[in-house]
Amino acid sequence: MNTPKTILLHNISPDEFKKELIEELKIEIQNLLEQTKVEKTVEFLTRKEVAEIFKVSIVTLSQWDKVGIIKPYRIGNLIRYKSDEIEEVLIKKYPSQL
Repeated sequence: MNTPKTILLHNISPDEFKKELIEELKIEIQNLLEQTKVEKTVEFLTRKEVAEIFKVSIVTLSQWDKVGIIKPYRIGNLIRYKSDEIEEVLIKKYPSQL
């Protein structure tokens, strides 16, 4: 049967130990996050899809294009928006709701 192991610490206070443990955990968690980070593929959204996301009209979307709130991409004669840039705008405009 397994018996619990006891670890004795000398010359360190409980608060110092806690602080060191937290710092090491933060580093380990950050390393794990970097290892598991998935590269997002950029998706291009239509004007209608973006208007629905923001719950605005296409006319309002066109005005936002002109003043630089969102950046349109022209692919031939089509207008598209990058999904990751739309997410950034959403985070900036509505941070408390996310």
